[in-house]
Amino acid sequence: MSEYHVPVLLHESVEGLAIKPSGTYVDCTFGGGGHSRLILEKLGPEGRLVVFDKDEDAKANAPQDPRLHFMASDFRFIRNYLKFLKIKEVDGILADLGVSSHQFDTPDRGFSIRFEAVPDMRMDKNAPLSASDVLNGYEQEELARVLYQYGELNNSRRVAAALVAKRPIESTSALREALAPFYRKQDEHKFLAVVFQALRIEVNDELAALREMLSASQDLLVKGGRLSVISYHSLEDRLVKNFIRAGNFSGQPEKDFYGNPLVQMKAVNRQVIIPDEEEIKKNNRARSAKLRIAEKL
Repeated sequence: MSEYHVPVLLHESVEGLAIKPSGTYVDCTFGGGGHSRLILEKLGPEGRLVVFDKDEDAKANAPQDPRLHFMASDFRFIRNYLKFLKIKEVDGILADLGVSSHQFDTPDRGFSIRFEAVPDMRMDKNAPLSASDVLNGYEQEELARVLYQYGELNNSRRVAAALVAKRPIESTSALREALAPFYRKQDEHKFLAVVFQALRIEVNDELAALREMLSASQDLLVKGGRLSVISYHSLEDRLVKNFIRAGNFSGQPEKDFYGNPLVQMKAVNRQVIIPDEEEIKKNNRARSAKLRIAEKL
């Protein structure tokens, strides 16, 4: 299997789909293809797998298999692309929401604090907005919003003011230098990771895309179909948890005239599934992963 990305919670997430050999499935985040390859192993000749990835580098990992359809697109457009393929319903949808190892480990993509690079962080390299655009072009208040909303920084206004004062910020080292007054040495990695997360979410519009995909899944899944989602931070996990619980993102289900909750999904795993110590030891990037599985009622 390609080392482009080490799949997280591989067997747990695919087993959660309860795959039928003749079924139709979607892998929303193809990446290195690890989850997709395991799905294909479980599918028979009549099965179908539609995969999405907006990073053009991922397409090189797609196996030559007539059952697989590669969509070079954001998974937020899942409804449109399935309609294009004349697929009305699917038996399962999987999404691993993490940044791929390839993206983190390619210096010029600007995803990692480990490398000297222009801050970029675009998953789709043709997208118009980069992290550099956010850092150098956003008004101070808007930059503070990004840091607070997506990084949950309580001192977001002060951090934004410091970043604006250091413009232009044209490298990861310049970004680190601008942020240096806000963390102790022992907290450096954690603080920088939160700032990089906030910028990445803004650049790729990640939470809006997730909401769109989850909403579409409710219509696309057959009765008894499964949704299997791996998230990596609380903002993602909260959306997934609330959606499974309530069918919306507030976490409070709508009710009918008699006060009965109107829900279309039920949780398969009552307790969130996390990687065991052995997996984390092999792949440290799995340490924050949480898997939630749901079934359409």
